[in-house]
Amino acid sequence: MSDPPSPSSFQSDKPLLDHLTIDLILAILNHTFLNPIFTWLIPLAYRAQTFQYHHPPLYLSIAYAAFVTVLWIAKRVNRRLAYGVKREFDWMEEVVVITGGASGLGLLIAEVYGMRGVTVAVLDVREPEGGEARNVEFYKCDVGDRKQVEAVAKDIERDLGTPTVLINNAAIVNGKKILDLSAEEIETNFKTNLLSSFYTIKQFLPGMLKLNRGSIITISSVLSSIAPAQLSDYAASKAALKSLHSSLTAELANQPGIKTLLVTPGQLSTPLFYGVKTPNNFFAPVLEPVDVAKEIIAAIDGGLGGHISMPVYSRWIGVMEVLPASIQKLLRWSSGVDRAMAGFKGRKVLDQEGNRTW
Repeated sequence: MSDPPSPSSFQSDKPLLDHLTIDLILAILNHTFLNPIFTWLIPLAYRAQTFQYHHPPLYLSIAYAAFVTVLWIAKRVNRRLAYGVKREFDWMEEVVVITGGASGLGLLIAEVYGMRGVTVAVLDVREPEGGEARNVEFYKCDVGDRKQVEAVAKDIERDLGTPTVLINNAAIVNGKKILDLSAEEIETNFKTNLLSSFYTIKQFLPGMLKLNRGSIITISSVLSSIAPAQLSDYAASKAALKSLHSSLTAELANQPGIKTLLVTPGQLSTPLFYGVKTPNNFFAPVLEPVDVAKEIIAAIDGGLGGHISMPVYSRWIGVMEVLPASIQKLLRWSSGVDRAMAGFKGRKVLDQEGNRTW
């Protein structure tokens, strides 16, 4: 039996220049010319060289540093007003439930929390990759089946305690044109990708309300804002998840102890989209699951609610909806988004090529 390819092998080896992306450039800028501390070093350096305040280099650099500082403060004030105060996250008291946590992004988050001593319950129909992990309990469950979710919720409450963090991560991809999708495939897609989140929230939210402590994380997708060809069912379910998150957040507005977090990542190098080629590596780089996991874990640990969008283009993709239809069509054609699924193989093919079940 041969070992299955690692996640990093889902994409072909890239030339060094392909590692240059708009996200990398923005990250450098955020740590330099868009960082308040760095920008104030510039006028200080001019003063050290005996520049007077009426000299253009000095007063212009002060003005720029002040502008960046105001933007930095405004960003934090906006976040506080939008998402409220942080909630306390106590590692020893938290119980984390992750759907679809047997592989990919969900498994990474489960393993990180498990290694840190946090109690984790993974709900999936597949056995976790790599076997057992410390402090991670596996519950075989089809989260698209309401009866199974209800039964597993009772088991988790009995075995581990009241869940305080729910990460709705389970998802499947069919990758077919609408007319090629069977009725069963469509129903399974919506049960797994969408209805499962309703089922888990209804089971675990009441316990969080009693404790006045909890975090609900919804893993949607950038495809919730732009639906490519061959992804009608997947994109529709992810768009519905965004609406579910918005409504849930509004309903919990008077519950400061419970935070909601929406995650809309671009393409991840996981088995789910095996064979898909990103339309443009500079503007739409493929994300490593570990990078997304770090952002999610940091938000949960910090007791934060809000919205995580990465890479950069995913924060602005919604603008397309207000552009003229002709411009939208041109952007779709030029980006190649509707041709990206041409090489799609998916997890099933990866299972066959790897000669083992993932």
